[in-house]
Amino acid sequence: MTEDTTLLVGPFNRVEGDLEIRLDVADGAVGAAYVNSPLFRGFERMLLGKGAMDALTITPRICGICSISQSMAAALALADAGRVTPAPNGARVAALLHAVENVADHVTHFNLFFMPDFARPVYADRPWHSAAVDRFTAQRGSALRASIEARAKLLHIVGLLGGKWPHTLAIQPGGVTRAPTMRDKIRIGADLRAFRRYLEDQVFGAPVEAVADLTTLDQLEAWDTGDLGLFVTIARDCGLEAMGKGEGRYMSFGAYPHPEGPIFASGVWDGGAVRPVDAGGIVEELGHSWMLGSAAHPSQGDTLPDEAMRDAAYSWCKAPRLNGQTVETGALARQIVDGHPLALALAAEGGVRARVMGRLLELAQTQIALEALLARIDPAERFMVEAAAPRDGQGAGMVEAARGALGHWCTIEGGKITGYQIIAPTTWNFSPRDDRGVAGPVEAALVGAPVRPGEDTPIAVQHIVRSFDPCMVCTVH
Repeated sequence: MTEDTTLLVGPFNRVEGDLEIRLDVADGAVGAAYVNSPLFRGFERMLLGKGAMDALTITPRICGICSISQSMAAALALADAGRVTPAPNGARVAALLHAVENVADHVTHFNLFFMPDFARPVYADRPWHSAAVDRFTAQRGSALRASIEARAKLLHIVGLLGGKWPHTLAIQPGGVTRAPTMRDKIRIGADLRAFRRYLEDQVFGAPVEAVADLTTLDQLEAWDTGDLGLFVTIARDCGLEAMGKGEGRYMSFGAYPHPEGPIFASGVWDGGAVRPVDAGGIVEELGHSWMLGSAAHPSQGDTLPDEAMRDAAYSWCKAPRLNGQTVETGALARQIVDGHPLALALAAEGGVRARVMGRLLELAQTQIALEALLARIDPAERFMVEAAAPRDGQGAGMVEAARGALGHWCTIEGGKITGYQIIAPTTWNFSPRDDRGVAGPVEAALVGAPVRPGEDTPIAVQHIVRSFDPCMVCTVH
């Protein structure tokens, strides 16, 4: 495709929710991209006028794949508004529940969302294609079957501690509703050991510690076992390290807070330096969103859909910015901010390979952290402190979902919710242009993506989009 043209790509298969992208193509490459979140759901509007504690019931239903992340953010926002400190053991159990959900999400993304692209006929001439077909063909691939079984067994932990998944009510501002017994600890330990065996037998072909101990790109390039080895081979052959390069600014709110501190650190990484997250510098801009109003911090913001859908706008998604800049968020960002040597090496690439490898690295890191966290849980200690529903106040709950930074900001007056704003990871990554016309992270990463002759849904565009792992149902509330 050498002539200038415009492609409208979407909906994307294997993406959670609706997504549409307009591509301006020139000389066989994407010249500009415009990302549209075409479904307005209005959760922030639904919450207005509800009792404060209703947020714990309503917000997890934003999404069926990251509902515990929403529960955690809501519970922390309400705790902040009510000036409540969760019971230490309750905080540990909540962190364990949250980490289990994120790990399950990483496994789902790699096996069911990202890798099946390489089993497609477009790659039939590649020497690794038959292995990709065997492992990742939809509904039949051996890796898919193994991952679904391992994921289901891991989520037994959520059933045991949370009663059900998704949409558990176990996580509260004062802690958790279920105090695990020593017998429960033994069962959870058995589930974690089973998941470790899955990771070591199928995904890594080696101990999880060997992955966690990787420090250089040369060591990564030499990896040749498990599905990680197949991914490394495919990434090298397809040039995934250079595809979809981001702006190089990464943000994490800090993952899994508990009394000993977060498992993964909070911060913003920009050009090799880490600085604290200035939460006061977060602003949602509306210049290209079908929203009424003006740019505001989420604690002061509102969600007023523009039913006229003005011409300058092209998405229901707002454009969150941190001190006027875009930031990328996700597992790679968490590991970069936390200072893992391999993640720092991958930061220089900042493309498709780096994002997917960030999730695989985090699988190993989190497995080790979960085992240590379980050992700290003491069944003899309290798991909940009494906490009345806040009557008046403002609060913020900022956590890390699998896809990155998730924030809830609430205002309570007379026991009722008078303001509630949510910025999800995909809101950060898949935002439209802001008031100054600056493209969102995915829009910028798509520029330069190759478009082959005759492609109406370019395969490179699909790889880049899926490397960010959009959850579009979370994007617009």
